[in-house]
Amino acid sequence: MKRSASAHWSGGIKDGQGTITTETGVLSEATYGFKSRFEDGPGTNPEELIAAAHAGCYSMALSLGLGNAGFTADSIDTKAAVTLAKDGDGFTITTVDLSCRAKVPGIDAATFDSIAQATKLACPVSKVLKAEITLDARLEG
Repeated sequence: MKRSASAHWSGGIKDGQGTITTETGVLSEATYGFKSRFEDGPGTNPEELIAAAHAGCYSMALSLGLGNAGFTADSIDTKAAVTLAKDGDGFTITTVDLSCRAKVPGIDAATFDSIAQATKLACPVSKVLKAEITLDARLEG
């Protein structure tokens, strides 16, 4: 299975503007630029899209891990915060902080934590990222 997206850019790094489009059309010429990436300007940015992908992937992978252990979540809510930091002359994504809250009937906290931590490593998006990935996973009653 392959999924794709494309990006178009015109102009210089600070005065230029780009668009991002996904194969499914969920994003169709979504704008991005220097201000949306490094300041608080309108539009999206690559780090926000990585965060969205990681949060979605982790939630689905956790559902799979819970299911394999005989549990079904009532809800799984995951937030991913991607940190972009200066690295010499360029930038590096240094960390991804995952925060997950889940309601899972019948599971104890130790079992949930074990599955949540294993999922952090097994999630396909986690595997592709070289950044440090932290996880704060909590079972809610």
